[in-house]
Amino acid sequence: MLYREFGRTGWQVSVIGLGTWNIGNQWGEMEDSTAHDIVRTAFDHGMNLFDTAESYGIPNGLSEIRLGRALQGIRDQVRIVSKVGNWGKRTGQGIPKTTVDMIRGCGHACLGRLRSDWIDVLLCHEGDIQDPSVYIAGFEALRMEGFICEYGISTNDLQVLKNFHATSDGKCAVVEVDYSLINRVAEKEFLSFCQKNKIGVLARGPLAMGILADKYDADTVFTDVVRNKWNQGESGRMEYEEKLVELDRVKSLASSDVDLVATGLKYVISHDVEPVAIPGATSVSQVRVNAKAGASVLSDDESARLKTL
Repeated sequence: MLYREFGRTGWQVSVIGLGTWNIGNQWGEMEDSTAHDIVRTAFDHGMNLFDTAESYGIPNGLSEIRLGRALQGIRDQVRIVSKVGNWGKRTGQGIPKTTVDMIRGCGHACLGRLRSDWIDVLLCHEGDIQDPSVYIAGFEALRMEGFICEYGISTNDLQVLKNFHATSDGKCAVVEVDYSLINRVAEKEFLSFCQKNKIGVLARGPLAMGILADKYDADTVFTDVVRNKWNQGESGRMEYEEKLVELDRVKSLASSDVDLVATGLKYVISHDVEPVAIPGATSVSQVRVNAKAGASVLSDDESARLKTL
């Protein structure tokens, strides 16, 4: 596993981390023991950054709970990123994020579910927020209390990131953005802004929610609650079909023996901004495959060829 400095935090983090949305039952039912094994396998294979959120899981918070249990005994050897902003929205009544104390309360709740005295990075989980001042004030309070080390935002919108960065007086240390071979929008301006301002980049969806595994086609029926919107007649069907078209383009530039999962992950971590890819996993075998991809980056020629997409 390769390690690199994460933005301006000064931390050395693995180029491949573990996204834990998948261990909370939203991507299919999972036993506690399986979730534990996934987290521990990730750690054993060199991953030292784990991404979660207060709202991940059925019920809400299950991903944090399972992650916190699995990291007992090794907490001081890893970095945890969590996010606040969506608690309760999926189940009928979202907690209002209107005061500093509400942000503080959400942060304290994350600490409890994670069974940790601190969170390394706490992110605003409202990707379209126009006025992030209450989050920033809440994050600053949590940092003063000693409960978080750094903070930032999860967003795909460059203007939202710029506003958050400016409102925080440049203290925005980390951003999480959707970035993969299937979705390269961030390459236009987003990543260069991060590089210029030394913002650590977490690349979520580096395998395009499983598309780069090349196991799905137009006839696939998704049963998980995350991707069932991709089914025929559902709201995300057009998006899914567009992703399949992009997948065909990727495959057209790769020889038949190329491992698309490894190539996709290596492509993301090979960008000049040095992102950390955070693929999820629903089995320990997936974790091992993902970790193996972190042993090297693409050559300049390989990256250039894929950039011709």
